[in-house]
Amino acid sequence: MIKKILIADDHDIVLTGTSIILESRIPNTLIDTAADYPEVLDKISKQKYDLLILDINMPESRNKKMISEIKIIQPEIRILVFSAYEEDIGVQYIREGADGYINKLSKVDTISEAVMKMFAEGNYYPNGIVNKLLQPSALDGIKSLSEREYEIFILMVKGNGNLEISNEMEIQMSTISTYKKRIHKKLKTTNLADLIKLYEAYMS
Repeated sequence: MIKKILIADDHDIVLTGTSIILESRIPNTLIDTAADYPEVLDKISKQKYDLLILDINMPESRNKKMISEIKIIQPEIRILVFSAYEEDIGVQYIREGADGYINKLSKVDTISEAVMKMFAEGNYYPNGIVNKLLQPSALDGIKSLSEREYEIFILMVKGNGNLEISNEMEIQMSTISTYKKRIHKKLKTTNLADLIKLYEAYMS
């Protein structure tokens, strides 16, 4: 049976190179391409694909929201995230429903192996991804915050200092310091920059 693959990337050389690799190494495949996210949505709304190899940094991309949007249109499609970003980013997309991750800098053999595993097993997780998936998610830490801790967490990442938070929530500044310590402990962070990274990664 012919497997239909849609490769989505905004670089012609990546589209061409990846297409050649897969056509030469994996039999019975039909390759299609898309250069931006709107084209991905257009193509998957008109025809069925077995696999989407998705660059997550294309023009007009919608970050992690792309995964759920794509799955709504084609629930059975397998999504292999294709990115030069670190594995931590890949983990975030997998938690959103992507079926695998591979780095763009991977060797040719690794790329073809990843696609074959996607077809045979339905997913592809490099060892580093597996280890990270087994670790508790930072999102679990955010969910463990009390209602008040969560409110202060949001105010902090929005740039509010102790005085602004005190005025907004009508609590003593010394109490805010106590809450901040609890928030950092639960989220395993030490400074505001870390909190902002968590917010941007899991909630933006």
